[in-house]
This record gives sequence, C-alpha cells and structure tokens, in this order.
Amino acid sequence: MNNAQFIVRKVAVLGAGVMGAQIAAHMVNANIETFLFELPAEADDPNAHVTKAIEKLKKHEPAPLSVKSKAAFIEAANYDQHLEQLKTCDVVIEAIAERMDWKQALYEKVAPYLGEQTIFASNTSGLSINRLAQAFPEALRHRFCGVHFFNPPRYMHLIELIPCEQSDALMLDNLESFLVTYLGKGVIRAKDTPNFIANRIGVFSLLATMHHGRESGLAFDEVDALTGALIGRPKSATFRTADVVGLDILAHVIHTMRDTLPDDDWHSYFETPDWLRGLIDEGALGQKTKRGVYQKVGKEIQVLDLAENTYRASCGEVHDELKQQLKYSKPVDRIAIMRNSQHAQGQFLWAIHRDLFHYCAVQLEHIADNARDLDLAIRWGFGWEHGPFEIWQEAGWKQVADWINTDIAAGKSMSNKPLPSWVQTISEQVHTSQGSYAPVTGTIHQRSELPVYHRQLYPDRLIGEDATYGETIFETDAVRMWHTGDKIAILSFKSKMHTIGKDVLNGILDALKEAEKNWQAMVIWQTEPPFSAGANLRQATERPKPQHVEKRVPAPPSLFEKFFKQFKKSAQATVLKAARELDMADALMARKLAEVEAMIDQFQQTSQALRYSMIPTVAAVDGLALGGGCEFVMHCDRVVATMETYIGLVEAGVGLLPAGGGCKEFALRAAQTAIEGDPFPQLKKYYQTVAMAELAKSAEQAKELGFLRPADTIIMNRFELLHAAKLQAMTLAESGYRPPLRTRSIPVAGNTGIATIESMLVNMHEGGFISDHDYLIGKKIAYVMCGGDLTPGSLADEEWFLQLERAAFMELLATEKTQARIEHTLKTGKPLRN
Repeated sequence: MNNAQFIVRKVAVLGAGVMGAQIAAHMVNANIETFLFELPAEADDPNAHVTKAIEKLKKHEPAPLSVKSKAAFIEAANYDQHLEQLKTCDVVIEAIAERMDWKQALYEKVAPYLGEQTIFASNTSGLSINRLAQAFPEALRHRFCGVHFFNPPRYMHLIELIPCEQSDALMLDNLESFLVTYLGKGVIRAKDTPNFIANRIGVFSLLATMHHGRESGLAFDEVDALTGALIGRPKSATFRTADVVGLDILAHVIHTMRDTLPDDDWHSYFETPDWLRGLIDEGALGQKTKRGVYQKVGKEIQVLDLAENTYRASCGEVHDELKQQLKYSKPVDRIAIMRNSQHAQGQFLWAIHRDLFHYCAVQLEHIADNARDLDLAIRWGFGWEHGPFEIWQEAGWKQVADWINTDIAAGKSMSNKPLPSWVQTISEQVHTSQGSYAPVTGTIHQRSELPVYHRQLYPDRLIGEDATYGETIFETDAVRMWHTGDKIAILSFKSKMHTIGKDVLNGILDALKEAEKNWQAMVIWQTEPPFSAGANLRQATERPKPQHVEKRVPAPPSLFEKFFKQFKKSAQATVLKAARELDMADALMARKLAEVEAMIDQFQQTSQALRYSMIPTVAAVDGLALGGGCEFVMHCDRVVATMETYIGLVEAGVGLLPAGGGCKEFALRAAQTAIEGDPFPQLKKYYQTVAMAELAKSAEQAKELGFLRPADTIIMNRFELLHAAKLQAMTLAESGYRPPLRTRSIPVAGNTGIATIESMLVNMHEGGFISDHDYLIGKKIAYVMCGGDLTPGSLADEEWFLQLERAAFMELLATEKTQARIEHTLKTGKPLRN
C-alpha cells in the first residue's frame, strides 16, 4: 500500500446475520456510509433478508444503534445486483457463518470487484486467517487480515487484529488506527492460532470452570454465584454468559478447539458436555431461544438441575465465611484464601485459577506477543476486572508459581506440563511501568508507538503500571485540580461515583477561581467513569467506611454488563436504583430542609459559575451523568462526550425535580429555538424528558433529547476523551473566548403552557396512568419550566427560573409522599407509586 493518508469513506459488511448486522450498525453509529450484503431473497424484493435484519436492529436489546434513526443509513445490498458497489468501499468485512468452505467460496466471488486499495477482513472468531487467505488471488493477499469483533459489537471494547503471512504492515497500521479512533475499539494484535487470544483463554477458563464445578458437585447457579462479581468478573459469570453467547456458538468454539488443538496438554477439557449437547438438540440455545441453562417462568429465574433433569428456582449462594473472607480481604490475600480453604467452594475457586494461570503461562508465547495483550484481550473481550496475569501478579508472582508447581507434582493439575522457565526467571512483576513481559524475546515490551495512541493520554492501565495523573495544582478530600504541562487545568472528583456534595461544590468554585487567575481553560474529567451519578445530599450524617476494606483498582467499565439491565426498565426504576446505590440523603430523611435548601442554592451558583466563568469550561463525559451531573454538563461551554454516555435529569423518579439549573436551562434552550417567538412546542418536548425522567442511552440520543447541543462533540473511544476535550478547550481559549452575556429576557410559556400540560396530566390521572403524587410532581415541573403564573411571552431572567426551581424542589421535599419514595428506595431499591 502507498503512504497516502488512509481515509475510510465507505464500508461494506458481507453477511446480515446477528454479527454482520450489528457490525454494520456500529459503522453507521460512527457516521460511516455502510452497505450490508446478503444473499438475494426469492421474494419480490431481492434485499428482503437485509431489510428484515435492519428492522431487527431497531428492536434488539441492548440497542446496537446509537439512535434508531441511524438504521436508515445502512444501505441494503445483495450479491446478485450490487457487487460493483464494493469498488467504492475502503474496507470490506466478511461476517458470514463460521464455515471455511462458505467463506472461501464467497471470497472467490467478491475478489474481482474489490477496489485497488480496498482492505478485506474476516470477522472469524477462530478460523485460520492464513487458510482463509488462500482463497484470494495472491496479488490481493497483502490487503487481507482478520478483524474479530466481540458481541455485542457496539459495546464490547475488544477487536482482535490478525494478519496473514502476506498482510502489508502499513495496511495493518492504518486499519488499527481506524478501528481505535473511529470505531472506539481496543485493538490487540493476535497470532494466527485457533480461536486467537481472547476466545482461546476465555473459553478454556469456561471449560475448566465447567469441569471443576462438576467435579466439586456444584450446581450451575452455585458456580455462577462464585464466578461473577465476587472474583471480579461480570455478573453473568459462567453459565449465564454461555446463555447470552448462545449454547450453539459455545459448542462450535469447543468443537474448533478440539479439532484444531489435538496436541494441547489440556485437550481432555475440549469436549462438549452431554448436558450441553442435550440442550442444543432440544433447541434450547440460551437467551435467543429463551431457554438454555436458565429460563424465566413468569418472574422466576429457573436453572437446569442435572440431578433431577428438570428446572428449579435459581438460588445459588456462596458460603458465608468464604464470601466474607474474599469480600474484606486485601487483593494480595484472595488467592491464598481460595487455596487454603477447606470448603468445596474455596477449593473449586483455587482449582479454576490454578488451571487458568498454568494454561496462560504455557500458551502465552504461542498466541500473543506479550502478557499485556493477553490480559487486555480478556478484560476487553470478556469484561473481567483484571486479566489472568494481573491477578497472578497481584497475589504474589513467585508464591503462586510455587503453589502451581506443588499441585503439578501432586497430580492435582489436569496437565503435568511444568511451568515454562520464564515464569521462574522474572521478578515479581510481569507488568511494569516500562511495559509487559514477552517470553519469545525475554524482554519487556512497551506499548504501541502508533501515532493513534498519542491521543490516549491515559490508556487503560494494568496492575503494575504507573497511575500518576499529571501535576497537582491543588487537592482536597473531594476534588483534585491538575495539569499535564500546558495551560489547560483539569478538575477530577474524588467522591464515590463522583457524586456532588458541598465539598465538591466548594472544590469546583475554588477551581474556577484558580483557573481564571492562572489558566486558559478548565476541563472537568474523571479518571474513570461515571462522570457523575448526581447530587449527594447526605454528607452531614455520612457513615464512616470500614477501615479494613482495601479499595480495589477501578476496573474499566463493562458497559454491556453494567448498564443495560437498567435500560430494560422504566426510567423511574433506573433512577430509583441509582438513588439507592448512592445512599442519597440521610439529610433528607432527617428533614434538614434548611441545610438542603442552602446546598441547592450553592448548586445553582456553581452551575451558573461554570456558564459565566471568564475562562472556557469543557465537560468531558463518559458513562453516567445523572441529575446534578447532567446539570453541570448542560452549563459548561462545550461538552465532549463518548458515544457510551448515559445522561439524564432523573429527579422526578424519586419525587423531586431538577433544581441545579436544569429546568432553567431547558426553558432557555426552548426560548432560543422558539418558532415565531413561541417557546412552548419545544418546551413541551423538554418537559416530557424531565417529567418522565428519561435517560439518554447514547450521546446521540442525548442530543435528540436536548441534554447535549448541536455544537457538542461525540467521540467513539473513551481513552481519547481527555485529549479531545483539551483540544476543544484550547480552541475556545485561543479564539478570544468571552463568556456569554447573562440572559435577562427569556420569553416564558406562562400560565397557558401550564394549563396545556395540566390538561394532559388530568387525562393521565383520570385514566389511572399516574398517581396523585405523580400528578403533583408533574404540575410542579410544568410550573417551573413554563416560568410560573405569567402571561405567555412575558420576559424573565435566569434568576427567576432558579428561584422557581428552589421553591418547587423544597415544596416537594417537604411532602410525606416524596419522603416516603426516597425512604422506600433506600430500603428496597424499588420504585414506590404513591
């Protein structure tokens, strides 16, 4: 390939199955023109198969599309009519079924239609890239490679990039840069070995878990209780994950490992269990057929009981003593607790970790370039908090190696293959601040020097790597203000889930004063998600944390696991759950209303200070931005948000309303976009967003709902967020920034707007859709957002709306029903309709 700038204008995806359609969806999420190909249908419409797949994308959960309207940008195509379109594509991704013969036949069909610079890649999950390349004319093989997306493609961070022997080095670098910045992915270069890195290790771990679970006499739900969040893995754990992936897909991967790894020392693990074959034969394939290892009957989750060959209520639990030991121990002690445990569950946990460490050590040099690539592949592809080598290092490298060797000598390990010599020769760290160990060269490998990674000021960190964030300007218990050697100040919150209390508010105000004196701009950015889960009003009576609990290193977010069960519920249930997790407001429950009102006033002052500061303010947002966090975002001069930003004013869910300037801001935005001077049509949309506590499920949807403005920037890769936000801040500063003039003339919707909304509320109330208290909350929100009991078109300033917010918030807070909602939420985590 030549050295011209690599630009991707169009992409084609071949295969409109589950993965192909979702890869196409993620392409249009990134604003890339995309063709989706499938075999022609026999019906009147040859593109009927693709059209059906695109329609499914709109209904799928979690949503593959950032907003449903993006589906219109996927162009349907078929192999009989549209192959000429491939010549216009810069990248073509094959994503058909995992059959070598089918893939090779397709390659022979499409190869003559590829453009002169087109990159062709297979989304195979484990087939040999070099064998697939043989189906291409030799002259095209330098533009062929594997790009293995993980499911679901929008949310899973990992892509494995696998070259064939003829793959052009510059082509691979260009493709990696595209995948990182424009699709937001974490790219790992894998060797062309069966199932590559993540599936090779992840599926081995799953098979070892199945084996030892059966040997220990543990039920499926008991295994899941042990192998989920308790040990730093997704809540879906082992068998729930299998159901999500699809039991047929799992069986295919096991079959691939069995057939392609005949000399593997753990080959006896690579057998499809009888119970798995039985479920597949019955068509019970997991989540997609609504029955697998688990099934849902009514509201009850049931699990397959092998002993009885039937389903029973799922009730798997961890032994209390083991659970307490693991929960409250230091990370360095956890593996030791498992190994020394006399309980079957503890022995099971040690066995699966021992086999995992042993397998990774033996296979590392064959499947990956270094230990970092293996660990990140597992974290990004399977959602683990830490990779296998990180866990091993954290537990004490040499001590764990000695334990493994002892078990090998005693015949307890499935393989008697000794640990490779490099395990014994390295120090206590396989990961260091200089890089990670590579056994082939016996050296420490630094991270990639590709220019695209210069945008990641703080890439995803491994245990053993330096965690220093710039130089401190000032620091309190609540916030830290710092810089990276330029004139942009960065403010980060230190509170749990970056909630906002009086100390954070004071920190923001102090930071703004400091920034106006000595810095050109200020960026609010958190070192890990969420941006902010909202206000914390309980500080006066905050309970001390147990001193013996050691804080664990924050894990990269597993968005699929962490957030999307919430999205299946109503917005109210979402915010109530969030409020319970935040332990929001002992102060509220103690009815310290004066203290709360003072805090609300300070909250509003801080929002306004962000808006009218003499230096530009930029919010760099990733993950949740709820309530007060959302209000701060709305008041900054610019927002740079990752696509996976979930933002909303959710106070109505607990019987309150936004009072940090959120209602005022929506009234102002409605006035600024008013048609013929009437703000109500737009205000009505904003009202529904606030009153229904709507939570945007992407940054694109946040723009549709009005939380983000058209000028705000959306990026795909969360690790590029700070870089992009600093560029925005510097651009504003270098452009002669002046804060906006204070708005003194906001036309209000007034009493006519209030009456219109109240009539809708009356109909909903009489129809039984909302309760008496819902009706009251809706009326209060309408009163504030419409500007109070004024004549429509009357002019009000921002302070008028802020006063209305404070008054309405305090009135709702004083009601017994709002207090009951909050108390009920804190105790149960469930919504209360009263």
